[in-house]
Amino acid sequence: MLKTLSLMFLKVFLLFLIVLLLPSLILLGEPRSVTAVEANDGKTVEVPTPSAVESKSVPIAGYRIVNVYPHDPEAFTQGLIYQDGCLYESTGLYGRSSLRQVELSTGKVLRSRLMPIFYFGEGLAAWGDHLIQLTWKSHTGFVYDRDNFQTLSTFSYSGEGWGITRVASSLVMSDGSDTLRFLDPNTLEETRVLKVHDGLHPVRELNELEYIKGEIFANVWRTNLIARISPETGEVLGWVDLTGLRGSLDSAGKEDVLNGIAYDARNDRIFVTGKLWPKLFEIQLVPHSK
Repeated sequence: MLKTLSLMFLKVFLLFLIVLLLPSLILLGEPRSVTAVEANDGKTVEVPTPSAVESKSVPIAGYRIVNVYPHDPEAFTQGLIYQDGCLYESTGLYGRSSLRQVELSTGKVLRSRLMPIFYFGEGLAAWGDHLIQLTWKSHTGFVYDRDNFQTLSTFSYSGEGWGITRVASSLVMSDGSDTLRFLDPNTLEETRVLKVHDGLHPVRELNELEYIKGEIFANVWRTNLIARISPETGEVLGWVDLTGLRGSLDSAGKEDVLNGIAYDARNDRIFVTGKLWPKLFEIQLVPHSK
């Protein structure tokens, strides 16, 4: 009798678990969702498709490859900038995060500073003689001397750190949402926020940032798309579709997604790369061919 009651109790308990977990199991099967495990660095996202973008009214640009340069295939690129003739890069992953100065023509790492193992490196920006590097979940940013990579100070912020760039007299950072945060470059305190939208649609998963000719260029996480954003209104002014670049690499795993935009303002050159990519591309934007 006792055994029968135990079995009945077990069946009721299992049925209760199935009912409780069923909504979560359905969500996990949603094809537009990417779990933290699949993303490998913990970022849970919902990915907009190129077709969804093309249905909107803003212009879409394609690209032409101008030059191809070597890039360290072990670099999990999180931030990329070109400043005064030098390429600087922030890489991620716990135990492998670093700040680097890289020779553009060869991909050779000229200088490197490894972060402590409990920091996950993210976006990178330059301000005067300083480099500012974000971390993912540690709520901590670092300020370095650009000449020798010595740590000058740290600063704190709420939420996650993803990308950062200089926009006029401010720094602007992303946190993986549809929100951009403006920071005072002297105090590194938040001064305002900006919601990014394409028409009535919020644009989420904004990642690596670069300021190019009055617009904020932002990688949209786990897509081949770059949003061109007005820093005044948050409106998406256009899209850049880089479909095809990743396919030109030797491998295309779940990790090696597009991530990294740098701009050489003096020579009007745009550079893009991705996580674990063996190549860095100089591109020119062209009208999109459908």
